[in-house]
Amino acid sequence: MNIAAEEFDTIVVGAGVSGLSAARALASQGQKVVVLEARDRIGGRLHTERLDGRVTDLGASWIHGIDGGPLHKLTRSFGLADVEFTVGSYQPGGRPIAYYGPDGARLSESAAEQFIADAARVEVRLTAVIEAMPPGNSYAEAARTAVAQVAEAEGWDAERSARVVEYLDHRSEEQYGADSRLLDAHGLEDEVIVGDEVVFPDGYDQLASNLAAGLDVRLEHVVTRVARVGAAGVDTGVVVQTDRGSFTAAQAVVTVPVGVLQSERIAFDPPLPEAVTSAVSRFRMNSFEKIFLRFPERFWDEGVYAIRRQGDAAAWWHSWYDLTDLSGEPTLLTFAAGECAQQIRNWPRERVVESVMASLREIYDERTLEPVHARITDWQGDEWAGGAYAYMARGCTAEDHTRIAEPIDAVLHLAGEATWEADPATVNAALCSGHRAAERVLGVELSYSVLAEQV
Repeated sequence: MNIAAEEFDTIVVGAGVSGLSAARALASQGQKVVVLEARDRIGGRLHTERLDGRVTDLGASWIHGIDGGPLHKLTRSFGLADVEFTVGSYQPGGRPIAYYGPDGARLSESAAEQFIADAARVEVRLTAVIEAMPPGNSYAEAARTAVAQVAEAEGWDAERSARVVEYLDHRSEEQYGADSRLLDAHGLEDEVIVGDEVVFPDGYDQLASNLAAGLDVRLEHVVTRVARVGAAGVDTGVVVQTDRGSFTAAQAVVTVPVGVLQSERIAFDPPLPEAVTSAVSRFRMNSFEKIFLRFPERFWDEGVYAIRRQGDAAAWWHSWYDLTDLSGEPTLLTFAAGECAQQIRNWPRERVVESVMASLREIYDERTLEPVHARITDWQGDEWAGGAYAYMARGCTAEDHTRIAEPIDAVLHLAGEATWEADPATVNAALCSGHRAAERVLGVELSYSVLAEQV
């Protein structure tokens, strides 16, 4: 016996921030909306773990600039407590950072100030270099060109130049989880931080919980097919098939990550337009993991936001962020990115921890204490993501973000962090892209304030 498909005004695929913001905006205007989520939880790549009294944001952590979009106003309207932590965009300075040179000794204040000034000088030149480059050149090429030009003009020696090249390479890794040779030269142009950055001591997932309140969210519903239907005498719409039945609606908003779109786990019928699939193909999901280490007491520099190491010894482990004030327990966070993240995936946890600790011992010697707890993420192995977020591979353009989001047959909309051009790979991008999709479904402009209204 055939079971009739459930009918809605709009079907939203994915209960991450993008999907939840789209659904909430639509529901606020009286639409009958259902959100279909493959996971057994909401939030997507916004994922907070609460275990043994610890609150750990395994996915997104920061708002990268509280004045740069609607996100911070929304988190405040939901009552989320936040703490200023303006170092989440791999800035060379601006906040206290303890720098250690290639020999493992801490840089003097004057040496650190010189390095920060050097990086800032190259940043200015780098912008001009990238503007002159067509798509297809790598960030590594742009970085080295900019450093060489500044070094020649100012008479830098090879060591001074190497430190800035190294910084830019690590920036590519920390910002996009990608080797600078793989990231398009234009891939970091969106990095404009407006205002302070903040993190959430009680967990960023409260944003998802507030957005989902009152919505019809169906967990553990794996979408396998999205069909656009319509013929003479038949209303145009969509049919979404899942492993738990079919759903029909006038329109659909699909918010799955680029990695899922590329996997073809969801069949689109008819296929997505070539302009969309070509744009999707030019992105890559990154290799980027978090490593949290908790200690019995702090043994590292006090009064700093981060610890950074320079030189060949810092090829993998070069930055540690002090989360002690945030977590209430002496805690360092470091990132495994690019090749490092790929290589350690199959290592036992103990080997990963020992690798990180060996780098810390080179700095702090006998003062170094052993961690009492470690947590390592595996977004690369997440079947519903395929990585932490997307980056622009060589040949990708900023316009590819918006090409993915172009409405299809006036019934299908793709949204998510990779579809927002202004600041992709952020929670703000996810929020804004979902809100935009809702506006396109409704054909009207909506205030972001509707996301904070009861539905």
